[in-house]
Amino acid sequence: MENEKKCPAACLSALHLKIIACACMLCDHMWSTVIPGNEWLTCVGRIAFPIFAFQVAEGFFHTSDFKKYFKRMLIFALISEIPFNLMVEGAPINPFHQNVMFTFCIALLCMMLLEKAKKKGRVVFVLAAVGIFIVSFILGFVTFVDYNGYGIWMVLLFYLTHDKRFGWIFQLAGMVYINCFMIGGLVFNIPIFGLTLEFPEQGFAVFALIPIWMYSGKSGIRSKAVKYACYIFYPAHMLILFLVSRILLLF
Repeated sequence: MENEKKCPAACLSALHLKIIACACMLCDHMWSTVIPGNEWLTCVGRIAFPIFAFQVAEGFFHTSDFKKYFKRMLIFALISEIPFNLMVEGAPINPFHQNVMFTFCIALLCMMLLEKAKKKGRVVFVLAAVGIFIVSFILGFVTFVDYNGYGIWMVLLFYLTHDKRFGWIFQLAGMVYINCFMIGGLVFNIPIFGLTLEFPEQGFAVFALIPIWMYSGKSGIRSKAVKYACYIFYPAHMLILFLVSRILLLF
């Protein structure tokens, strides 16, 4: 049964979130390939990953078959690797940067281990959580997955705050800490009332919480075609952008 929320603002289905995330991701990848120099595109693009991370955590809780879910994620991670490498590096093989679906595969394994630890009591769960957070962070860097350990942590943040009464507070705090202080990156200087405030580009990821908090708990259209279309969009759009960028170089 779908989890229906009573908040009037909860009007977005899982499909709506997927569409928003895919559109934002497309903006980011267009900026890095065919429309460089338009910084606003990558700022919009920061919103994509947290929404996907949230949906991976939601998918973990709602899947009826974890092995199938993980297998599907792993298969599409493998399918997406060459298009990802072509788009990012212009070469089919790059052992030093793996696509984001591998990040989600690691996060899924972490959540599975945490669920097993949860059944053994609170103390075991807390100890396991600390250990998994440390190991997953290191693993994210040594495997060179997209967003490194920070990406895995974002998924685990949504896992730990799932259906918690004041979870939104921890989500906000965690997202600000991970994106504004840990990842950071390019900084924008924003003048306000004679003062100059610094805002990191990655900080735009925090705005992903707006559509996430508007999630109704409903899946939207239930269709295998729609579900797989969302998976296929990832490698397909990267391959198309790579080909378009190469064509543009000819002119």
